[in-house]
Amino acid sequence: MNNPCDPGSESYLSTLLLSSSAQGPVSFCGFLIQTPIKLWESQAYLKAANAEASDQFGGAVAISGDTIVVGAIGEASNQTTITNGEGASSDNTLGLSGAVYVYQRTGSTWSQQAYIKAPNAEAGDQFGVAVAIDGDTIVVGANLEDSNQTTITNGSSASGDNSASNAGAVYVYKRSGSTWVQEAYLKPSNAEASDQFGFPVAISGDTIVVGTYLEDSNQTTITNGPTASGDNSATSAGAIYVFQRSGSAWSQQAYIKPSNVEAQDAFGKGLAISGDTIVAGANLEDSNQTTITNGGTASSNNGATSAGAAYVYQRTGSTWVEQAYLKAPNAEAGDQFGEDVAISKDTIVVAAFAEASNQITITNGPTASSDNSAATAGAAYVFKRIGSTWNNEAYLKAPNAKTDEYFGTSLAIEGDTIVVSSIYEDSGQKTVTNGPTISIDNSSPRSGAIYVYGRTGSNWALNAYLKAPNADPDDRLGNSIGLSGDTIVVGANQEDSIQNTITNGPTASSDNSAVSSGAAYVFIRK
Repeated sequence: MNNPCDPGSESYLSTLLLSSSAQGPVSFCGFLIQTPIKLWESQAYLKAANAEASDQFGGAVAISGDTIVVGAIGEASNQTTITNGEGASSDNTLGLSGAVYVYQRTGSTWSQQAYIKAPNAEAGDQFGVAVAIDGDTIVVGANLEDSNQTTITNGSSASGDNSASNAGAVYVYKRSGSTWVQEAYLKPSNAEASDQFGFPVAISGDTIVVGTYLEDSNQTTITNGPTASGDNSATSAGAIYVFQRSGSAWSQQAYIKPSNVEAQDAFGKGLAISGDTIVAGANLEDSNQTTITNGGTASSNNGATSAGAAYVYQRTGSTWVEQAYLKAPNAEAGDQFGEDVAISKDTIVVAAFAEASNQITITNGPTASSDNSAATAGAAYVFKRIGSTWNNEAYLKAPNAKTDEYFGTSLAIEGDTIVVSSIYEDSGQKTVTNGPTISIDNSSPRSGAIYVYGRTGSNWALNAYLKAPNADPDDRLGNSIGLSGDTIVVGANQEDSIQNTITNGPTASSDNSAVSSGAAYVFIRK
């Protein structure tokens, strides 16, 4: 006999413990058990080991499990190797060469695991402008790298050519134990000057997606395979590239263009992947459509300049097709829907930081406000897939929304949790608020704030409001966000502390002697 409701059975204790680990009320053997709700709190304050003014540490962040990666495009070292362990170069001879820092958590303590530099590091490359991580693989973009290479280098080297100014490159790193090594150097098959390949980047398993929102081809189809168009008749139309790993070797799997491609649409400005689904934002797309098109077509209407759009792509085997064209239900000129996007399985969230509604509540359902009295207040939109059909699920606004807050600057989603930043939020609060209420104080202009939303069924609610423990004017908390399980990492690339150590705990430096050195903050739900 092994009845889980029999106190004498083997499975009784394990079933009870499993029920007790849930959030909120759960049913156990006919009884309703009220379990504690997990709350968010500050866990750590991350600074670069070689922190200096203008490094902009935190301009890009990503997290997977107990590993965080942080980019600092302004870091100026001439190092061209990886430092595994603590420490970083204090050299400053290559301005804006950029660097990436890796942090590992043991228990509740964070420490630096690596300091990564490009093997062909040069001034102005901006290595670290975009980062992504999944498990033991890190992806780093350097959008201003200058090589004219049009092939992939599998291994630890990279081109020293500089004949294609700002063509851009992507670097892949692999961890074995606690040691990181370079696995590949990715270039697109149609690399050209000024394309800025490598901003943004995303990874899921053995698939990497790279955006090039300044790419100029007028192609309106997907190329499945290793080639890409050399046409340049649609300036800054944008493109995305898919790379696949087999063993330790990477190859180009697809070159994706939207079905309504036009000049200046900036397709690929927002980018995310989950399994076999990619979502790409085109924040300057001009259609005035306010509905979703499920299928492989998109509007050619240009009645709402820079309203923005997002496109969903699905892979079967190794073949990608356009699955949906997403528009905001209140799409209007200038909203820039698609500036950032995020995806977790069958849920997508799309930001429109320039949306102008003064609404301060969440709308669960397919509608959104048509009010325009709060310019660049910002909004985020949630879409849900059932089968192969996408629908509007919610319209998210900040409860302290007002003009010029830029709610939706950055996004993250995992499961039933969405995180949205507002880099120009003005509150002077320096604590975390769990629950639906937040500060309406405006004593710290552009300090920035983070909003955490949770889903129950199909309804979203505000769960927490996160502020930096050293929030100061113009820190712009939230210019980048990462989410993994119960941990959020948030970048503030304009933070000004000279501290060059990690603070494990809920405090952070109040020093402001290293302007725009940058910082990253870790929050945990427990």
